[in-house]
Amino acid sequence: MSDEIKNTEAKQETKTVEISDRYNPNEVENKIYTWWEKSGHFKSSDQSHKPPFSIILPPPNVTGFLHMGHALDHTIQDLLIRWKRMQGYNVMWLPGTDHAGIATQTVVEKELKKQNITRHQLGRQAFVEKVWEWKHQYGHRIYNQMRRLGDSCDWDRACFTLDEGVSKAVKKVFVSLYKKNWIYRGKRLVNWSGPLETAISDLEVEHKQVKGALYHIKYELADKSGFLVVATTRPETILGDSALCVHPEDERYKHLIGKTVLIPLINRPIKVIADTYVDKEFGSGVVKITPAHDFNDYKIGVTHKLEFINILTKKCELNENAGPYQGLKVSEARKKIVEELKLQNLLEKEEPHVHSVGHCSRSGAVVEPFLSEQWFVKTENLSTPAKRVVESGTIRFSPESWTKVYLHWMNIIEDWCISRQLWWGHRIPAWFCDDCGHITVTEGELQHCEKCNSQKVHQDEDVLDTWFSSALWPFSTMGWPNETETQKTFYPTTYLVTGHDIIFFWVARMIMMGLEFKRDVPFRTVYIHGLVRDSQGRKMSKSLGNSIDPVEMIEKHGADALRFTFLAHLFSGKDLKFSEQRLEGYRNFMNKIWNATRYGLSHLHDFVVPAEGSKALPSKAHISIYDQWILSKLQQAQKTVDEALE
Repeated sequence: MSDEIKNTEAKQETKTVEISDRYNPNEVENKIYTWWEKSGHFKSSDQSHKPPFSIILPPPNVTGFLHMGHALDHTIQDLLIRWKRMQGYNVMWLPGTDHAGIATQTVVEKELKKQNITRHQLGRQAFVEKVWEWKHQYGHRIYNQMRRLGDSCDWDRACFTLDEGVSKAVKKVFVSLYKKNWIYRGKRLVNWSGPLETAISDLEVEHKQVKGALYHIKYELADKSGFLVVATTRPETILGDSALCVHPEDERYKHLIGKTVLIPLINRPIKVIADTYVDKEFGSGVVKITPAHDFNDYKIGVTHKLEFINILTKKCELNENAGPYQGLKVSEARKKIVEELKLQNLLEKEEPHVHSVGHCSRSGAVVEPFLSEQWFVKTENLSTPAKRVVESGTIRFSPESWTKVYLHWMNIIEDWCISRQLWWGHRIPAWFCDDCGHITVTEGELQHCEKCNSQKVHQDEDVLDTWFSSALWPFSTMGWPNETETQKTFYPTTYLVTGHDIIFFWVARMIMMGLEFKRDVPFRTVYIHGLVRDSQGRKMSKSLGNSIDPVEMIEKHGADALRFTFLAHLFSGKDLKFSEQRLEGYRNFMNKIWNATRYGLSHLHDFVVPAEGSKALPSKAHISIYDQWILSKLQQAQKTVDEALE
């Protein structure tokens, strides 16, 4: 054998490397991930002969940290993504973050508060600039945490909900729906956060069990013939009552329908009305109707054309309609009213009562139903086709049981409040004329009123709910409204993976918007997973002190051990009970894999890497019967894994 050939073979021999007998993920995972990313292994192509497979990542809040729900959600997606990549698909996993209007604005306002500065002192433009500064400084924090978890996203495609392209799509959709009369402005009841002075979505309302009281209040009949007793947990709302309501077939009160009663303390006269909404068997069978401060009462108020009396300011203090109680906070007014009811012998009894009360997840304050001028999307015409594609199987929910939940909600869907009284977000593209009052809605900047040509116009102060821009996410991230190669290849996406808590807030709205603006569904399959709970099955929260930081778990045990724990205990659609003890077990399992690898490598000291590298395919004649047996086992394992993942 020539010296040249000997030298070549020597170079090809595997170097002997000392490998620790204990797996240390911190020494291994980051290096491997960095190599994967730099080598372009996560990238997808807009044009390819390979079959496409795509998932759009549900965008986490730009203010946020990776939490256990994210870690589970991302692990499932990465499993699908890596599996399809190995099968030879052209795989796109598109990452992104949400500007999270309320959350981000709250974070920056807290930072300003430390300097004794309010956003109003700064002014809108300067405040928004401050928020952008914060975003540029901290906005990639959650991306770095996703890398620690091992997310194999196509990072070159990363999007932000306030990116120029996405913002263009948001404006176009708003204007289009407005011109079809599917977006309107009107006065309706919304969830309201006093400290934030804005409407909030149902998802930002946390319901907590609160120890309160049930107050049985006497309303005197105007003819002095007696009293009607009404039970309420919110006695301060009597100041906004428009009627008392009884069941039309309740024999106790039939003769009183149409009679007048006096609201206690303020003696404002209201009528007794009848509606089948009232449960005859519950309580006294008499219900107070406060249309401006209760969602059920709102519907009664509309049906019976009652007066809507708002008794609160935007800060949730009592206003001029509250008479002598004006200026008091709700809790103060409640205390004072109860005291005065007792003094005037108008409180029949007071009972301890535990009930669910909505609290703002951002401020912690009690959420008040509040009547205000807002922008709404009419959902009737959008929801009909969104139901059909699920009923026909064009979109499939997995587990299938979530199909019924989705369809039930779509059948009772109400118009969607899309405006928020914030400064950070997509500003509503509507201008008001100071001269004629006309509203002009347009994608560009407006110089004059389209009706009277006046230049005295000003833009709406509100911004859009973040769920509005998120509803467009499957196509706004791919360059829409321009027709792009990305959309041609990857839209509709293959899977959506998400938790069951946002089926209505996000999944349904993406389906509605995709059908309306792309004339196609946004995804084929919706995989619904449960929520991550603690080992006792309780919801994780800071107040309970049971929340777990996934990055901390990765530091201690490694990303692979965390991901394996999620997947080993994942039951379709069911909540997952998490314990660190389980995680330690899978950390030990990863150590076994490590040592099996050490054993294998120790027997490769004479191994020569073929010139073709990993693409080398040995012929049967060149491998022993033992190696053939090992390869057959590998093929069987691959088949088993594929079947299990399917």
